[in-house]
Amino acid sequence: MSVYRQLLVREKEHAPIKVGIIGAGQMGYGLIAQISRIPGMVVGGICDVNKDNAERARDFYQSVEKNAVKTVVSSDYREVIQSDLVEVIVDATGVPEVGANISLEALRSKKHLVLLNVEVDITIGSAMHSLFDSAGLVYTGSAGDEPAAIVELYDFAKTMGLEVVVAGKGKNNPLIPTANPDTCAAEAKQKKMSAHMLAAFQDGTKTMAEMNLLSNAIGLIPDKVGMHGIDANLDNVADKLNLKENGGVLNQLGVVDYVNGLAPGVFVIVKSELEPVDEELRYLLKVDQSHGNHYTLYRPYHLASLETPITIANAVMNHETSIHPLGAPISETVTVAKKDIAAGERLDGIGGYCVRGVLETHQEMEQNGHIPIGLISGNVVAKRHIKEGQFLTEDDIELDPTTTVWKLRSLQDHLFPTQGKE
Repeated sequence: MSVYRQLLVREKEHAPIKVGIIGAGQMGYGLIAQISRIPGMVVGGICDVNKDNAERARDFYQSVEKNAVKTVVSSDYREVIQSDLVEVIVDATGVPEVGANISLEALRSKKHLVLLNVEVDITIGSAMHSLFDSAGLVYTGSAGDEPAAIVELYDFAKTMGLEVVVAGKGKNNPLIPTANPDTCAAEAKQKKMSAHMLAAFQDGTKTMAEMNLLSNAIGLIPDKVGMHGIDANLDNVADKLNLKENGGVLNQLGVVDYVNGLAPGVFVIVKSELEPVDEELRYLLKVDQSHGNHYTLYRPYHLASLETPITIANAVMNHETSIHPLGAPISETVTVAKKDIAAGERLDGIGGYCVRGVLETHQEMEQNGHIPIGLISGNVVAKRHIKEGQFLTEDDIELDPTTTVWKLRSLQDHLFPTQGKE
């Protein structure tokens, strides 16, 4: 039975899925509105650090929801998570420290967790998925975010027996490594979004984090630090994201990458060593004999939080995830200075003025002593002068061990020790 049909049964039986949403910003507000049109699902709780935002979302939701629904509203995430009106939590905050606290409280309160917070998932996702799974709970990223949309294509291809040589996304914004909330302010205002969020898009952190999440979920790795980020279209992306000896840019196959020119879509590039299958792909995808033996499967959209209810429904009714880590971290989004930082200066986090994220393998992070960008949280201070473009280590900065995200990352490092270490 499809998820939609299952939801219709819930609606008929007056047993809706009760959703609590933490974060009533752009994505959270859209999700709250969308749930009013989904059978068998209601919003039981809304939390935002600005309670006015939560109340505004609640008032709109109840004005368009056809059923009488009681919705708890609070600026305290614990009040929503602990409420009997809620059985599944959506983290729509995008802040690692907030997400760490939400994850821990959802686990303690025995509530499923759906993440629209890639930033926390790439920092502590291996540990939290393991703990939630052990507790019989679902910990999952969200459908509609690019990583989960790519996983759908990846699973589709692998189920057909095809080899996936590249998996990736189109980048929605031009890469501006020094972007900050000031440089983004005017555009953010025009787009009615947070300047910090737009800065994280433009400086590349969000793309790196998304491909990090994908890597951890399917096992493919970045071909080089920061990926290639080529300019391409549907006609030539399979040729450009090919091995160097075949005229492409890659050192190896089995990689994640992003492409300028394919936004807002996602893709996988596939091949088959079987001649009859290759011929069938060539015929069905309507390409001529000059086309190489790599083929692009493309989804031209991702609908962000509007797809999140699919994940919510699958988590509660089928105990299924949309995307989760395979186990130990495979890739990491590490911290790079996006300006000169003086000794004694306090560093802000993702989407701020000081740092951006760059993707590399977990092994490279360990070898170089680089710092996951999700740990730039709380009171983080430079120990010495840091130059723009420098990859940060603990010789450069003092992390804040009092933060929840630091503590959970330490637990993750203990649960998934580097091979060869205790």
